[in-house]
Amino acid sequence: MKNSILITLSITLTLISGFAVSEERGIGGVESLRGSAELETTRAADPLKRVPRDQVDIESSYVFQPPLIPHHIRSYEVSLNANKCLSCHGWKNAKQMGATKISVTHFTNRNDEVLADVSPRRYFCLQCHVTQSDAKPLVGNTFERVKSLQ
Repeated sequence: MKNSILITLSITLTLISGFAVSEERGIGGVESLRGSAELETTRAADPLKRVPRDQVDIESSYVFQPPLIPHHIRSYEVSLNANKCLSCHGWKNAKQMGATKISVTHFTNRNDEVLADVSPRRYFCLQCHVTQSDAKPLVGNTFERVKSLQ
């Protein structure tokens, strides 16, 4: 009795979650902005996006937009123990390295208290900053820059 209830429950959950084998779709096709693929097939990885060698100054499109990173960051470590970005962009080394200093806003915590070091909520740079690349947009975009920045 318990086995039949468990089997019935298992089949019901499988059908509800959409993972049941269907002759029309195979084993649940995955649809994304990059196309569709069956779960059982492995698609080749997209080629790496090219990061321009020449630093192109792309202007901000809106107020408080995080600046784009104009260089590759492929081997940079940003973890709890290390932050490669700060070795150049930290206030101590920025002038010597010829890099832009991180903003003073990165030294305040959520209570607007000024800290002696980078705030933990601003430590993981790649949450906001991304590298410039030649990637084409995945979806159409009709965004227009703020008039005061034009």
